[in-house]
Amino acid sequence: MPIPIVNSIASWFLKKRIHQIELFLKYPIEVQEELLHGLILKAKSTEIGKEYGFEDIKSYREFADRVPITTYEQNEERIERTRRGESNIFWPTPIKWFAKSSGTTNAKSKFIPVSIDSLEDCHYAASKDLLCMYLNNNPSSQMFVGKNLKLGGSKELYQENGTVFGDLSAILIDNMPFWAEYSSTPGSDVSLMNDWETKMQAIVNETIKENVTSLAGVPSWMLVLLNNVAETTDKDNLFEIWPNLEVYFHGGVSFDPYVDQYKKLLPSSDFKYYETYNASEGFFAIQNHNEEKDLLLMLDYGIFYEFIPMNTYGTLEEKVIPLSEVQKDKNYAIIITTNAGLWRYKIGDTVRFTSVNPYRIKVTGRTKHHINVFGEELIIENAETALKNASKLTQSEIVDYTAAPIFMEGKEKGAHEWIIEFKTPPSSFSNFGKILDKALQDVNSDYEAKRYNNTTLNAPKIHCARERLFYDWLKDKDKLGGQHKVPRLSNTRDYLEELLSLNS
Repeated sequence: MPIPIVNSIASWFLKKRIHQIELFLKYPIEVQEELLHGLILKAKSTEIGKEYGFEDIKSYREFADRVPITTYEQNEERIERTRRGESNIFWPTPIKWFAKSSGTTNAKSKFIPVSIDSLEDCHYAASKDLLCMYLNNNPSSQMFVGKNLKLGGSKELYQENGTVFGDLSAILIDNMPFWAEYSSTPGSDVSLMNDWETKMQAIVNETIKENVTSLAGVPSWMLVLLNNVAETTDKDNLFEIWPNLEVYFHGGVSFDPYVDQYKKLLPSSDFKYYETYNASEGFFAIQNHNEEKDLLLMLDYGIFYEFIPMNTYGTLEEKVIPLSEVQKDKNYAIIITTNAGLWRYKIGDTVRFTSVNPYRIKVTGRTKHHINVFGEELIIENAETALKNASKLTQSEIVDYTAAPIFMEGKEKGAHEWIIEFKTPPSSFSNFGKILDKALQDVNSDYEAKRYNNTTLNAPKIHCARERLFYDWLKDKDKLGGQHKVPRLSNTRDYLEELLSLNS
């Protein structure tokens, strides 16, 4: 089969783009500083630009001294004014679109501004870069001979006061060129369905008839879809349905807990997995080689990066540093300034740098999704590494999980309490708990110190969740599909108690 002409076009585009990528690889700090000055200059006449004297800011240090770190709640009043039609508040060009995002820790919806600049120079630019990098690494790819099975959130958009809000995926699709629809499946009739469970079966029924060559979506929900495809077709090997399937582009949650289940459904050493790191606020990083497990931080998408070392986060000693000061293997909260008018904004994610030349990262979790009640500083990356090891050693498979602290009472020491849904349960839950405990100590020295001789923490308590517990919990909260995620770790027992009450 001849290589599609789009591969040649992508190759041409990549050659034009490659010198820009090489520029930020070679001069990362200079590229970021120039980008920051451009953002400040463009927004100097906005309300926020006048408030903080953007016109006089000449250096990063002046910017950091004048402009405070903010959260969504601190930006909400200005965002709501913009949604009502006011302009030039935090960005000079009109903000027409708002990506509705609720996440997991807050039931209240957030409306993240999406400007024309962020659409073109960030989200779409990143999508082009991702495809070009993939095709550059796989020049014989036949991906564009078939269709991309894209599993996003609701495709519906809602209008208010002349502005539009909805899932980011819906905003991106609404602004895509007309030809993009022809390369994707399912079609708009199915994508616009509201009821997730009806929509899921409709996606299965439509896509099993298509020549699907690539997949894109959040790992947890894509796995639900692929299991439904396998059940509907009575096939264990999905290449029997889609023989030309070659790559899965994924992001949104860690892939580690799901990788073994994907490999069972897609048993081929040639099948590729490409990870991305994007959110409503922007597209941040891309896996740019076939076998790499970390992501290249993209430094020229109109986003200026700062970081808070997690060992100072939320303390009186909290400090904010620019990219030039980050260190390898340290955990940081991300602060972004963007071409959609978010200024020094906490997005709530944490990353670890695996390299500083070039700047490569792994997403390690959320600032609110960790357990540090007893000084153990357990993060999602620790939990998922330990669970993967425990699953391998006990020949079990995990569907979902969450964990929370057991608080100290009287003379009783604290502990961690887990509720885990298994696809294939271990033969001994007691043994699984011991292996998980040991694996957590191996990856986290603070946890190990607290567990030493039960000094502060007793052994973890493990519950086996009934089938579909987490699915039903999300359904009760109207959070099926899209970017909705199960909160993995929490410093409170709220999520755990709700799940335990449903676990019967």
